[in-house]
Amino acid sequence: MRRLSPVLLVLMAVLLVTACRPPAPPPQDKLAGVLARGTLIVSTDPAYPPQSQLVEGAQRAANTKCASGQHTANELEGFDIEVAKEIARRLGVEVCFVTPSWDLIVAGSWADRWDISIGSMTITPARMEKLYFSQPYYTTPAAFFVHKDNTTFRNPADLSGKRIGFGTGTTYEYYLEGVLEIPGETFEVVVKDTVLKPYETDLFALQDLALGDGVRLDAVLTAEPTGAEAIKDGLPIKQLGDPVFFEYLAAAVDKASSKDPLPLIKRVSEIIQQMHADGTLGKLSQQFYGLDLTSAAAEFDLGALKQW
Repeated sequence: MRRLSPVLLVLMAVLLVTACRPPAPPPQDKLAGVLARGTLIVSTDPAYPPQSQLVEGAQRAANTKCASGQHTANELEGFDIEVAKEIARRLGVEVCFVTPSWDLIVAGSWADRWDISIGSMTITPARMEKLYFSQPYYTTPAAFFVHKDNTTFRNPADLSGKRIGFGTGTTYEYYLEGVLEIPGETFEVVVKDTVLKPYETDLFALQDLALGDGVRLDAVLTAEPTGAEAIKDGLPIKQLGDPVFFEYLAAAVDKASSKDPLPLIKRVSEIIQQMHADGTLGKLSQQFYGLDLTSAAAEFDLGALKQW
């Protein structure tokens, strides 16, 4: 019988050991899963400028790891989008975006369809029941807007009993319902008995308000920068009085994730704190809003929330 060569014997031994080796266990937490997959799947709003919006005519990036139902980084733009891109870059992965409805995002139980929300979500006790929050990356004032030709309303209190538009499932809805709570913030609900007019997103409410037909809406409650951006884009609206409350906006992950989400949100919090410290967030705020909306968010005491 012909002997097997030593080289062949070594190869056979290696193959035998490899065949008997058990497969690598799947990642046990959400952060490890993101790093192993090489993508961070972020939920965002496709029509919420200047925070986030689809880029008209953008072509999907070549050689992407993003799945076919996900948007690549170049297909969206805005403050939230740039924040998400930078977080993914510092994690060492590619960012991919999905655009579920807002009410699905804030409800939790995402069934692992996306990893994290980076979409200007305000930290509230009600949302903390379903989600873990990161260090806030900016703050924003909430204000009422009316048609530019309106002379009836002189301050927000004049809107009591009127038709107010807002994005469904937002802090603006909770404020109008009188149930809004924001950690570290106290405020007074200055409008009473309003007729609530929910919209899928704030921009749609502002577009109806701009019609000025006196039928659909009397005012819209939204983020001051969102209203200012709509005015810049030519909508015939104006802000009514001072902001009525301020929000701390943060990234969020689903408590009901199939893999432990805490390592991911803790790592993202560390990255956001670094972005505050090195000036990245301040520069992005200046780029998209013309002012720094990040300083108060950097000072927010995340530990006071006692999330973990």
